[in-house]
Amino acid sequence: MESEYLAIANPAAGGGRSRKLLGPALDRLRGGGLQIKVVETKAAGHATEIARQAYRRGVRKFIAVGGDGTGFEVVNGLFPEAVNSESQEKVPPTLAFLPLGTGNSFLRDFSDRGVEHAIHALIAQQSRPCDVIRLRHRTGVLHYINLLSMGFSADVATLRARRFSAWGELGYVTSIFLTLARFHRRPFPVRVEGETEFDRRPCLFLTFSNSKFTGGTMMIAPKADINDGLIEYVRWGPIGRAGLIRNLPTLYDGTHIEHPLAERKAVRGVEFDLDGPVDVMVDGEVLTLQCETLDVLPSALQVVA
Repeated sequence: MESEYLAIANPAAGGGRSRKLLGPALDRLRGGGLQIKVVETKAAGHATEIARQAYRRGVRKFIAVGGDGTGFEVVNGLFPEAVNSESQEKVPPTLAFLPLGTGNSFLRDFSDRGVEHAIHALIAQQSRPCDVIRLRHRTGVLHYINLLSMGFSADVATLRARRFSAWGELGYVTSIFLTLARFHRRPFPVRVEGETEFDRRPCLFLTFSNSKFTGGTMMIAPKADINDGLIEYVRWGPIGRAGLIRNLPTLYDGTHIEHPLAERKAVRGVEFDLDGPVDVMVDGEVLTLQCETLDVLPSALQVVA
């Protein structure tokens, strides 16, 4: 069982193209010597349950087939199970990807070749350790490997998910410009490691990243490292609408962190003092949560990338 991968496939990812592309990709992987069992998800959250039950049965190698959201669900099936079994088992679970969905931000830290790179990495068994970030919120705990964002970036993701999910990249661009038109800057009280007081200043957005990219090609955290045991915190203060429009390109090449209103820190922990739940974007998923704390599970996952 340890040599076999369990591929958890979201057939609806990428507007249904995931199911069409999966067969040829699996043929190439099996031709490269991999043993793969495939299970398709049937509803939102199903990938989490599949991964959790498989981990309890002893499966340790997984492939997330779809977009960032599929990977997010699989990670939350593996954790906190993998942490709870850590005392008995020192080898972390392995997670690979077949990026057949709409957004595949996490893998861009390693290559912009998408599926081709993912297949090559799997056949070559090219893996590396990866931190997992744990978010405790008012009603529970979740885990992620890409980023948590709130403010402008989360507003864009929320609008896209609720109104333009079928539009692909165009839906993302449309959501950016509609969010620009509304332009809501507000405080998200936060205290990062090393600070004594909560920062209650209004801001455009806050992000708490493990990897560099979001929205496919937006390099929101250019200094993030998936295996440094740290959360990459980026804050952009209350920039004006015209200033943001002028600086939008810098969000794609990572130079936005050089703006006078930008701040970044690499920290081990974060605390929130939110009055209530807010819209957040976590690894491509839009949720409404009252966040409380963030911390890091160092090298808790082995990723094939």
